[in-house]
Amino acid sequence: MEARVSLVTLGVQDLQRALRFYRDGLGWPLSSASSDEIAFLRTGGVVLALFPREALAADAHVAAAGSGFGGMTLAHNVRSKEVVDTVLAEAVAAGGTLLKPAEEASWGGYAGYFADPDGFPWEVAWNPHFPLAPDGSLRLPE
Repeated sequence: MEARVSLVTLGVQDLQRALRFYRDGLGWPLSSASSDEIAFLRTGGVVLALFPREALAADAHVAAAGSGFGGMTLAHNVRSKEVVDTVLAEAVAAGGTLLKPAEEASWGGYAGYFADPDGFPWEVAWNPHFPLAPDGSLRLPE
């Protein structure tokens, strides 16, 4: 299997509310491949899909019920320390919830967290050890 993540799908309670947050609030571009049932957002490499939670659970043959921490976070890395606070403020202004204000991280960067309207936690981080390429992709050491 090739080491690649192509698409991340979030199971959302209200697709239109999620679209208002990501497309309208954060300004992420919506693909024409989207429909009334699913939304595909361009994110600079990996695609973010929004799909009704019940339908996503049924498709994966798992129970839709669940609450609290789901054992994962999503991350949005930025090019400078100063941009972390700006992005967190944008997310809150778009309808997100601040989970953790940005602070100096033990690993040498600067990061904070917000939750989208469905409660999915997003880390916003500046990591001096993982710079961003001109296309926005993360550069990991060999």
